[in-house]
Amino acid sequence: MKTDISKRMSFWLRHRPEDAGIELTKDGWADVGELLRAFRETGLACRREHLERVVETNDKQRFEFSKDGTMIRARQGHSVRIDLGLEPSEPPARLFHGTAHRALPLILKEGLKPMNRHHVHLSSDFETAVKVGARHGKPVVLQIATCPMGLAGHVFYRTENGVWLTDAVPAKYLTPAPE
Repeated sequence: MKTDISKRMSFWLRHRPEDAGIELTKDGWADVGELLRAFRETGLACRREHLERVVETNDKQRFEFSKDGTMIRARQGHSVRIDLGLEPSEPPARLFHGTAHRALPLILKEGLKPMNRHHVHLSSDFETAVKVGARHGKPVVLQIATCPMGLAGHVFYRTENGVWLTDAVPAKYLTPAPE
């Protein structure tokens, strides 16, 4: 049941809040009571303690509660327009991106694009990138040269759960990561 709740929350809080009959604030927050109502109306039993368990135990720490606990949001990965209020941050010298091997030729030609999201998602460790890539097929990991990107004016943001975001990564800053 925890997985069902997490998947439904991801869908509603990142992509289709209108399917739940909830509204997101400009910075992505949804009222916890409204979210619980949406679960009830769709027939998925979900109480406050279920939400708390998902927020606390989600392996990617995808969700967070507001300080007062009345609001909840996804930390990144939105296809709906929101402003997470993240400040530009200096990334480590290398970041990684995991993808499917079949996508590699196009990515090496055109770079990384946000696709249906607002940012490209990057990780600071190779292992996480492998896991992300494996979700899409045979994984391949790309290494991003962040220093030259920064010098060229590209901006990076770091979410509370350690995911690095940027608008796009041109192909010239990408190399397949050594395994």
